[in-house]
Amino acid sequence: MKKKLISAVLCTALVVSTLAGCGSKKTENTGSKDGNYDKFITVDVYDDFANYQGIQSGWFAKVVKDKFNMELNIIAPNVAGGGDTLYQTRSAAGDLGDLVLINTNNGRLNDVVSAGLVMDATDLMDGKDILKNYGDAVTATNTGLSEDGMYAFPNSVSSDAATEASEGLEPTFGPYIRWDYYKQLGYPEMNNLEDFLDVLEQMQTLARQTEGSNDIYAISLFKDWDDNMLNNAKQIACMYGYDEVGFELLSADGSSTQSIIDDDSVYIQALKFFYEANQRGLVDPDSTTQNYDTWSAKYTNGKVLYCPWPWVGQNLYNTAENKAAGKGFMFAPVKDMKIFSYGSCPEGNSSRVICIGSNAEDPQRMADFIDWLYSPEGIRLNGQSNGAAGIEGLTYEVNSDGKPELTDFGKKALPNNSVEVPEEYGGGNWKDGVSALNFKPVNLEDIDPDTREAYDWQTWETTIENNQTELDKDWAEHMGASSTMEYVQNNNMLEVAPGSSYSIPEADSNITTVRGQCKSAVVDNSWKMVFASNDSEFASILKDMQTTAKGLGYDDVLEVDKQNAKDWTAARKASAEKYPEGKNTTENSSDDQ
Repeated sequence: MKKKLISAVLCTALVVSTLAGCGSKKTENTGSKDGNYDKFITVDVYDDFANYQGIQSGWFAKVVKDKFNMELNIIAPNVAGGGDTLYQTRSAAGDLGDLVLINTNNGRLNDVVSAGLVMDATDLMDGKDILKNYGDAVTATNTGLSEDGMYAFPNSVSSDAATEASEGLEPTFGPYIRWDYYKQLGYPEMNNLEDFLDVLEQMQTLARQTEGSNDIYAISLFKDWDDNMLNNAKQIACMYGYDEVGFELLSADGSSTQSIIDDDSVYIQALKFFYEANQRGLVDPDSTTQNYDTWSAKYTNGKVLYCPWPWVGQNLYNTAENKAAGKGFMFAPVKDMKIFSYGSCPEGNSSRVICIGSNAEDPQRMADFIDWLYSPEGIRLNGQSNGAAGIEGLTYEVNSDGKPELTDFGKKALPNNSVEVPEEYGGGNWKDGVSALNFKPVNLEDIDPDTREAYDWQTWETTIENNQTELDKDWAEHMGASSTMEYVQNNNMLEVAPGSSYSIPEADSNITTVRGQCKSAVVDNSWKMVFASNDSEFASILKDMQTTAKGLGYDDVLEVDKQNAKDWTAARKASAEKYPEGKNTTENSSDDQ
């Protein structure tokens, strides 16, 4: 996330807005008390992570209305053109929202705390389950802030060891492709990206012949998530064991770093991969203009053949009907890949947090809602967007053996399908009613104390026993594994970065300014490289990007990123030493999860 040079501006704006200076104050409880929500309210939710903007609808909206007598109005920078304009505008006005979900890297949490944009929730959370169950994580998240208090609540708190992969049956990243076409090609072996490109080209030809349509592409891209670099290209880096720290790429084990603009960096190799794909006619020409919604809809409609994320390709295309027909996105190994995996975070991932806005109409109700998000019921319902089970009695039930099991409706609706929802549960279709917050308070591989299995329904015993569609059986038989995670672990294709509560600290104003200028040079030229007309133009644009970025002060910013990478590696090692084992949650009650 981009860092703002607005601290002084914020102070002035906040004073003008009659807020009490730039300091954060404890706010008296007004409105709800003891769950009594007589007044219906609309809650403005500023959400850095949401990919939907507007009023939450459908079944999750009904849950929120029934429990809290309120509706959620999602305000999403990702949808509102990306970048920081929306954040700056709302911050300068002194009101981000009633609820504030932000990426805290580059000191943003300190920004909103010191500017009085979020409130201290210490009194509001007194005696609540969130502190009983996840108090250590909450404390870690709020340590080192400019003001003492409880301002933020972290993402993905886990009871697993820090070195344990946080994902379930699928890693976060990987080469997920339409397995049905891959099968028809005879499961060709792929040793590297060049082989992968050859296979994608063959798949596109086959898919167009099969469907009788020339608007099917192997690859489709979008710009919404670009920041330090072209985000879709960064995913290739993640498949080779690296993740970003500004302009630095850091390996999962901390042993290797790369500057993204170096000739031989894995990021530049990823751009070459997309460039070569485009030369072969494999890249969707809408890539430079479409947004996430348009892009993701193409997966639902079977118009794209490769996806870097299982939680997009599989969620949108692998319906029960498609899987029964042997069609769907599955992991296909590119043998030289070493896939980056996020380790579990016993102290939570404090780079993503939820806070209560300082101007919240009903602060206590906001606190109650946040507390509920961290409860077993809240995790199942809000977490459905990330793979949780949803509504007991509709999508799943506990069977006669005491095991959670998907209902017939759940098998059709999950993970994220457009299946009509009964009116008693809010109507509409399941997909449109899924929580738009895109915030995962607790890791879904943790154990649900009410079912004694993980919140992630795909890992349930009953799911695995019943998961015998043509697609699943063929994949398992060919791969010799019951899940992608089993395969990559058995074949030494996974690298786990220990989870920690580290977030990138605030940089000084000069570095922030230079970073913003360099980002533009890197991202703009990266897109030009993908769509270059020939090799010489690709090389020329690369040289221009390197020269321009370095002329702007790239190396100075990179030095900051190198130090942050060292600090992050140290934090990961410390977390691995502090949390070498997970907590046994299967024996805990729901109050002591």
